[in-house]
Amino acid sequence: MDRNNHWKLETANCPLPSAPEIQVMETPIAIDGRRLARPKKTRSRAQVLAPAAGIVIAHLLPLTLFYTGTRWQDWAVFVGMYVPMVFSVGAVLHRYFSHRAFKTSRAFQFMLGILTCCFFGDPIGFTGKHRIHHRYSDTRNDVHSPRQGFWYCWFGSLFDDGLTDDQVLHAASDLTKYPELMWLHRYFYVPALILMAVIFAIGGYTMLITGYVLSWVVITLHGPCTVNYFCHRGKSRRYATPDDSSNRLWVSIYLLGEGWHNNHHYYPGSARAGFFKGEIDGLYSILKFLARVGLIRDLRVPPQSVIEAGRKGEQTCA
Repeated sequence: MDRNNHWKLETANCPLPSAPEIQVMETPIAIDGRRLARPKKTRSRAQVLAPAAGIVIAHLLPLTLFYTGTRWQDWAVFVGMYVPMVFSVGAVLHRYFSHRAFKTSRAFQFMLGILTCCFFGDPIGFTGKHRIHHRYSDTRNDVHSPRQGFWYCWFGSLFDDGLTDDQVLHAASDLTKYPELMWLHRYFYVPALILMAVIFAIGGYTMLITGYVLSWVVITLHGPCTVNYFCHRGKSRRYATPDDSSNRLWVSIYLLGEGWHNNHHYYPGSARAGFFKGEIDGLYSILKFLARVGLIRDLRVPPQSVIEAGRKGEQTCA
C-alpha cells in the first residue's frame, strides 16, 4: 500500500486538509543504521525551557513524599486517576478528536475536551500534531519517530516538534470551527489548574502530589511516549503499513488497548484498536458502554476486508 492510499483510510469519515509544509534539518542523524532528520526548531529557547522545567519538576516532586509520608486516601486517588487519564488520551484525544472514530453531541464533545485538558492537553493541539504524525509516520517529517532518536521521540518532541501553531491549526481545521475548543486551545491549562486546586483543597499536598502529579507522570506523560517509541520499533506486524508501526501486548495492557498500533496505523478510523480475538481493548469496552447509555454513537469498526487482510499477515504480538 502506498502512502497516499494509506492516508485515505485516515480520511474515510473525516475530511482532512492538505498537509502543511514542514521544514527539516539539512543534516540527518543515524539511528540503527537508518538515517532520518529531525524537524527544524520552531520555538525559542524560553518556549523550550518552560515545558522542560515543568516535566523535570513533575518528576522531582514525588520524591518529597519520602519526607512527608502518604495516606491510603492519597493512593486511592492515584489508582482512581488511572482509567480517566488513559481514557482521556487514548479514547478521547486519539480515537475521537484525531480520528473521528465515533460521534457525539457538541455539549458532550466540550465536556470531553475539558477532560483532556485536565490530564494531557487540548484537543486541537493534539489532533493537529497527531494527524501530521500519521501523514509522515517514520519519515523525515514525522514529529516523534524512534528513527529520530530516543530522546527526541520520548521527550524532545514535547518541547519542540518543528511545527508552528498555524500548521497545527491547519491540520485540525475541522475542529477550529468550534469556539469552545479554540478557547481550550488558548487556555488549555485552566481545567488542570482547577482540578489540582480541588484535589489540594480536599486532601492537601500529599494527595495532590500522589494522586495527580505522580499519576500524571506515570500515565499521561510516559504512556503516550511509550506508544510513540516501542510501538514503532517492534516486529509484530499484521499489516504491511508504509511505516514501522507494530503491535505490543504489554503496551495494550498498560494503556487499555493502545498497544495495537500496527492495526491502528492500517485502519486509523476505527474506535476499536484490537481487531482480533485476544487483542484486549479496554477503551473500546468503555466506548461501547457510553454508546449504550446514549452519550456517543456511530462507533466505527474495521470492515471485513481489513480483518481478512490482518489474518493473512498474522504474527505473534510481543
